Amino acid sequence: MMPTNLPPLSLYIHLPWCIRKCPYCDFNSHEKKGELPEKAYVDALMDDLDQQLPRIHDRPLKSIFFGGGTPSLFSAEAIAAILTGVKNRIAFDERIEITLEANPGAIEQNRFSGFRDAGVNRLSLGIQSFQDEKLKILGRIHHGKEAECAIEIAKGAGFTNFNVDLMFGLPQQTIEDALFDLTTALSFQPTHLSWYQLTIEPNTFFHHQPPLLPADDAIWDIQLAGQKLLQQHHFKQYEVSAYAKENKYCKHNINYWEFGDYLGIGAGAYSKMTDQDGNITRFSQVKHPKAYLDAATRNKINYQTIAKDDRIFEFMLNALRLTDGVNAALFTERTGVALTEIAPCIEKAKQQGLLVDDTEKLCASQKGAPFLNNLIAMFLPPP
Repeated sequence: MMPTNLPPLSLYIHLPWCIRKCPYCDFNSHEKKGELPEKAYVDALMDDLDQQLPRIHDRPLKSIFFGGGTPSLFSAEAIAAILTGVKNRIAFDERIEITLEANPGAIEQNRFSGFRDAGVNRLSLGIQSFQDEKLKILGRIHHGKEAECAIEIAKGAGFTNFNVDLMFGLPQQTIEDALFDLTTALSFQPTHLSWYQLTIEPNTFFHHQPPLLPADDAIWDIQLAGQKLLQQHHFKQYEVSAYAKENKYCKHNINYWEFGDYLGIGAGAYSKMTDQDGNITRFSQVKHPKAYLDAATRNKINYQTIAKDDRIFEFMLNALRLTDGVNAALFTERTGVALTEIAPCIEKAKQQGLLVDDTEKLCASQKGAPFLNNLIAMFLPPP
């Protein structure tokens, strides 16, 4: 039976290879050279998981998320082997959500039925745009029609719960461009949309050779127009860049935002785990796939206990991204810190109109939502 004092648990599985590194991507992804070492990597994942099993404390998994890289480069047989191995070690919640990220390149499309048979019950499709000129600028390997075809194949394979990833604020993008992408995605009746602004991150090609992006005012107009369209199609914005229909929220990401626990396995995967004494520990695996495949380096993990002030900040950093916020009691439940310890910060935020004036929940106000960074900064640890 799950200990009542521990948060719900999710599992993140990182499959780090992709066909080509996108110029905006700052994830731990590596271009595929030759055949993927599928069996060796699956074996490494299971060894990684075995090392961490004592931290689970008999909790069932609420969700599993295959991220990357491009996880759909792996065969359906490899995905099935991973899920079988996990299930042999950890109980699954009866309503477990198992998501796999997939890209629309034709090389992967015939695998969708196999992923479904393996136990994946939710797909996240990395479309970004349906317009060829925008996809070319973004360095994507697919065309707009291939993206449309991939969605059709996913639906034909039996995926009734799927997410479409789209970007806005793209180079030379107009409101009409952005609404075209959204309208095209909506025509396929997804249950979830991740619609997020292109940002230029350090250590990316775009950081060294930045493209000309629309002005801030133009991006703001795009965002407002897109949000209005999504609302008209009955999509609820439940997080900064996440929209869902019929309460099809991403369970895995909700667990992140509610400061739940997550175990990460795979090259460069991150974990946040709570023990039965209330200590919260973060750790991550070695980043490079070659080092991860070597047991000698894979099992040298650095663990760091999260201090009280950092727990406070990290909880607020995540929870305030949710448009409906969280129950105030969850703060103490997940951090082990009394809410009274941050009462002055909460009161100040309410006085400035950035937090909803409600003792029962922690939630950014209508005024606070556009200034979320300012609101979250109020909970930073003292210097």
